[in-house]
Amino acid sequence: MPPNFNDNEQRVHDSSSVEHRADAEKAIGRNPHPDFKQVETSRPDWQSNASWNFTKTKDPNWKLGAGANDGGNSTNLAPFSYTQVINHDPPLFTIGFAGGLANPKDTLANLIATKECTINIISEHFLEAANATSINAPHGVSEWALSGLTPAKCTDVQCSRVKEAIFSVEGKLVSTQEFESRATPGKKTSVLAIVEGTRFWAREDALNEEKNILDPAVLRPMSRLGGIMYGRTVEGCELPRPDYQEKIDGGEAKGLIREKVPGQ
Repeated sequence: MPPNFNDNEQRVHDSSSVEHRADAEKAIGRNPHPDFKQVETSRPDWQSNASWNFTKTKDPNWKLGAGANDGGNSTNLAPFSYTQVINHDPPLFTIGFAGGLANPKDTLANLIATKECTINIISEHFLEAANATSINAPHGVSEWALSGLTPAKCTDVQCSRVKEAIFSVEGKLVSTQEFESRATPGKKTSVLAIVEGTRFWAREDALNEEKNILDPAVLRPMSRLGGIMYGRTVEGCELPRPDYQEKIDGGEAKGLIREKVPGQ
């Protein structure tokens, strides 16, 4: 299909693919609730007065080697700000590294050398230990020992996953792309790695009965917000994707249908 087709030309050229995409959302079943509005009505109202605030970590007195902060037991190990899932089939993830290939950080050097890695989602109960893996230790010093986290065996890759992690991914390197500085031309300043997930590990109590959704109340994920800041996820809301034909038939879209104009 030529890349400069507009929406109408696309529909004329391949109407079946457009209809397939419209039907695919229903087939995916992204909304797990038979009656979403009934479920939504039972939930608390949006807290408009909620404000951002800083708190202490769960264990401000955490020391190197202490491991998880909940009393549980818990290669190269490091927390990453630039990590994202970009596709589901195949399951693909991106990882961003500061610096070029000529002088790679240990994690990037290991990924390039072995072509494999694990991705472990940080949860509240081992935040301090995960952050400790960012220590600027010399090459060859184990971040596992310094953090107190426990290496667990994988199936498809040789490197270890974090036993304390509620959700982990075994991955194989697909490709890397090096980027050059705009401020300092000629200087290589970053590398993007694409990794394919080959096996997924999830703690049983975090999974629903169908084993296709993780419970955020159990996962309690922590996010990297830049600098030394982390975010704690303790609240969420759900919004089903609207169905075009249902909105047309129900009259909600009346008077709102317009043809796209150039630039939109």
